[in-house]
Amino acid sequence: MTMHTVVGWHVELEFKEDERHTEAAALVRLPDGSEVRSHGHASRHHTDANQPRVGEEIAGARALNELAMRLLTKAHDEIDSASGRTSHPIHV
Repeated sequence: MTMHTVVGWHVELEFKEDERHTEAAALVRLPDGSEVRSHGHASRHHTDANQPRVGEEIAGARALNELAMRLLTKAHDEIDSASGRTSHPIHV
């Protein structure tokens, strides 16, 4: 039986809200000590009901989407740095 090392990442999401806007900040700390941060936002249309959780879900999803893209870019840059050449773009 082959043993594999289990690695875990914890993503933190924080929200700032007012009556019409929600901002989300996402942070992941990687095992090498580096951090990747991102942001997302949501705005409530004036005719929509005030549903803070919905704003958090939208802003959070946008922050996580940006976080994913930043992680892909970081990985791509590390591949290029290690190989000394330009690799093919990493697509989602």
